[in-house]
Amino acid sequence: MPMTLQTLSLPLKVLVTLFLLTMGLGYLFALAYLYLIDVEPHTKHGMGLVAAVIMKYYGQRETTRLEAALGGPMGEYVTDSQRTQIVQWIRQGAREAGFARVQPILTQTCAGCHSAAAGTGLPLLTSYTEVARYTAVDLGQSIKSLVRVSHIHLFGISFIFMFTSFIFVCSGIPVSVRTFLVAVPFLAIWLDMGPGGSPSMTQFLPPS
Repeated sequence: MPMTLQTLSLPLKVLVTLFLLTMGLGYLFALAYLYLIDVEPHTKHGMGLVAAVIMKYYGQRETTRLEAALGGPMGEYVTDSQRTQIVQWIRQGAREAGFARVQPILTQTCAGCHSAAAGTGLPLLTSYTEVARYTAVDLGQSIKSLVRVSHIHLFGISFIFMFTSFIFVCSGIPVSVRTFLVAVPFLAIWLDMGPGGSPSMTQFLPPS
């Protein structure tokens, strides 16, 4: 007799049920995290969900990384006047000679988290050399960052897909539907993490 969800023993049914419930809860937490970190800070500036996600990974080519942060997730930590002063300094060339004007603002509003002493692992914003790295054009996530995150996710997500797919395989729905449900998640993650799916990676591809 083929193994189906109906023929599973009670412990296996409990295992499958708890696994699916836990995965669903994890998915909801992931959506909440995406909203709180990458969407909510930008909605205060009139930016929608899609635009906020694109800005994080593709960047804002018409501005700099520091300006983008001040207009997004870091915007709540500075006043409008402070933001204006920093942006003016950046657009005037972000020269070291004028750094003294904005350094007190960065020290007061950013150094609590963006310093070596804070130990948060966030970008450092205490000296001119450190800040200057983020006054270039905002190209979004770097190729190193994308590769680092992608290889970890490919390992972990593959196991999640395997376990969830196994549950669908044991269901009573038609074979064609089961085959489709098993294949689609893997194809989607390949497309998402491939050069065509990750906007920031396209900047590293040779022109066609």
